[in-house]
Amino acid sequence: MKTYRLHPHSDHPPRSVTGVSVEWCAQDENEALITYIVENAAELVIPEWASPRRQDGLWRSTCFELFIAGDGFEGYHEFNFSPSTEWGAYVFEAYRSGMSEQRLAVEPFIDRLFLGEDFALEVDVDFSEIPPGPSRIALSAVIEEKDGTKSYWALAHPPGAPDFHAPDCFVAQLPPQVAP
Repeated sequence: MKTYRLHPHSDHPPRSVTGVSVEWCAQDENEALITYIVENAAELVIPEWASPRRQDGLWRSTCFELFIAGDGFEGYHEFNFSPSTEWGAYVFEAYRSGMSEQRLAVEPFIDRLFLGEDFALEVDVDFSEIPPGPSRIALSAVIEEKDGTKSYWALAHPPGAPDFHAPDCFVAQLPPQVAP
């Protein structure tokens, strides 16, 4: 298992949330269990549970995201996971252009957990429709709090406004699969 710490964008700090981390456990070359953990989540806006389904615009409220790009970064894949259990999956031909729905062999399974003061979103993701090979990832989260505060968390932020699609965000390597 690999753990990543996300950082809030300096122009959009959280009010109550004190941290966001991501635990990545690769099941095999096509599947990972990804757990997003929000620390001190008492004021977190958690969208109401909905039937699991593909949905656009999840980033408008609390949402957890994953981006995967090949080492050349021409095209990339975006996954959005909501605490509602709704999800989105897209493929881009280049930076913010040529977007289409990502075909998935298996829909993500999303579970939400309350861990004392913390909140966790556990996502089982199948990557069999993504081309194999070395890949870079960007992990991010939009965190909305009950007073309307929105903070934007990522492994790294580009200069300027929050932009999770920017090449500067793709700072980690796709973790290797678990040895049998």
